[in-house]
Amino acid sequence: MILSTLDLAIIAIVLILIVGVGIALRTKAAKDSESFFLGGRNMPWWLLGTSMVATTFAADTPNLVTGLVRENGVAGNWGWWAFLITGMLTAFIYAKLWRRMGVVTDIEFYEKRYSGKPAAFLRGFRAVYIGIFFNVMVMANVTLALIKYSNVLFGVPAEVIVLIAGLVVVILSLSGGLLGVLVTDFFLFILSMVGAVAIAIYAVNHPDVGGLTALMDSPALEGKTSFVPDFGDPNQYVPLFLVPLLIQWWSAWYPGSEPGGGGYIAQRMLAAKDENHATGAAIFFNIAHYSLRPWPWILVALASLVVFPSFESIQVALPHVDPDLIDHDLAYPAMMTFLPKGLMGIAVASIFAAYISTMSTMLNLGSSYVVNDVYCRFVNQDASEKSKVKVARIITAVLMIAAALLALILQSATQAFHLLLAVGAGTGLLFFLRWFWLRINAWSEISAMVLSLLVAFYFEFFGPESMETWQKFALGVFITTFGWIIVTMLTKPTEASKLEEFKASIATANTQSLRRGVFAAVLASLAVYGVLFATGSVLYAQYSFAALYGGVAIICGLLCKKIYQSV
Repeated sequence: MILSTLDLAIIAIVLILIVGVGIALRTKAAKDSESFFLGGRNMPWWLLGTSMVATTFAADTPNLVTGLVRENGVAGNWGWWAFLITGMLTAFIYAKLWRRMGVVTDIEFYEKRYSGKPAAFLRGFRAVYIGIFFNVMVMANVTLALIKYSNVLFGVPAEVIVLIAGLVVVILSLSGGLLGVLVTDFFLFILSMVGAVAIAIYAVNHPDVGGLTALMDSPALEGKTSFVPDFGDPNQYVPLFLVPLLIQWWSAWYPGSEPGGGGYIAQRMLAAKDENHATGAAIFFNIAHYSLRPWPWILVALASLVVFPSFESIQVALPHVDPDLIDHDLAYPAMMTFLPKGLMGIAVASIFAAYISTMSTMLNLGSSYVVNDVYCRFVNQDASEKSKVKVARIITAVLMIAAALLALILQSATQAFHLLLAVGAGTGLLFFLRWFWLRINAWSEISAMVLSLLVAFYFEFFGPESMETWQKFALGVFITTFGWIIVTMLTKPTEASKLEEFKASIATANTQSLRRGVFAAVLASLAVYGVLFATGSVLYAQYSFAALYGGVAIICGLLCKKIYQSV
């Protein structure tokens, strides 16, 4: 039992406050289903943007980054850094379109955009597919991370810690709805960042590491600190850099990085006061997500290579941990064991905060899909607002139980990350184009979803063992993309009257405005990458490079602002 009485007291206070917020907002959240799922559509950009960042700061995120860095170096992060381009396109083009739609969920989009029985089927099936299957998988992965923390830090059965955290999450979600999630996310994000920075400081100053300068000079980090992979080795630069930047960002559907916006990102934009607040929230999210947060995690991962150079060293240091859970991603919670009393409590509370912010969002989102797009659409179209909220609360509890059970099966954060990418491979281009290429119809989406799922599971369980993960992904993208385009051209287009209604509802921007939006997104991406690498260069004591990256960030940021104001 590593945690002291002081640590446990700090954690308990944080959990009690979270529950208190949910209970305090219970009446306001239960006013009607729109209040429960969208906070009354009156939320400011800064609260929504912070909530987006807090949600993506899951308990498994530091573990995932640690695993990527330990296996492939800092350059291994391009697997998720590339999604910045996706996010910026969402911010500058799609955020305002989502806000104009006026729907309750992004799944409702299907019957606003497509016509007939295929559209109805797509809405219902996609609600179950994403709201239950995908949501449970994501939440199970987040819960797996919490299980690993509990194995390292608590020395108690995983079921106990999941039960405690799960009860807090369920109480918050059942009571406060989205408003409770947004309010708690604001403070949980601050707590999460404080904890992440504290862990990084102590990791870098571990006696075996000897400080930041000694860390950067350590032989254990040879080939691990570069922002880009070795371009002399195609086994490095192709999967780690070229595939994410040339294929992944536009082709893959991944929770939190959906092409064109979707999931809880779309939910936040739909909850905004207006289009400007929706856009501002998405911009703030991408800046904070990609430039403010990664380095504390990366520093801990690099320090862990010195302290725990192998699986065996982790197992020796943590003999009480289940051997089946030992993987690269376990190095992050292992590094936390060196924190002093009090600070350990804050750090662990920050992990709980990250867990709760993500889980509460996913539970609220999943229940919104089931209620709005299944129950109210196909089961009880005359459902009262009171019954909608009641069903939402029941679904919330069921989803939490399912996620907890699935978490006991998964092995690592990286494993689930690659599986989720594979399942969404090839669908991304469709999500970008469906707003503008009106030939796309409901069968396009159905075929893309079915093909991506079948291809992913074929490669996962029956594919050639000689194929690398990136090769399976790239081939999956080609098969799925080619397949849905063929289906699009062979099936009937959406009814003309439905298309006219859709175009009128979103007031689609002209070609010049779209071109400016794309240009602004590219410049914004370069600016954020500039800040990211300038920060890293300062930590590496490479100040000339820091100045260069910083200059790029400033120039691109100013140009982006000028262009955005004219969009």
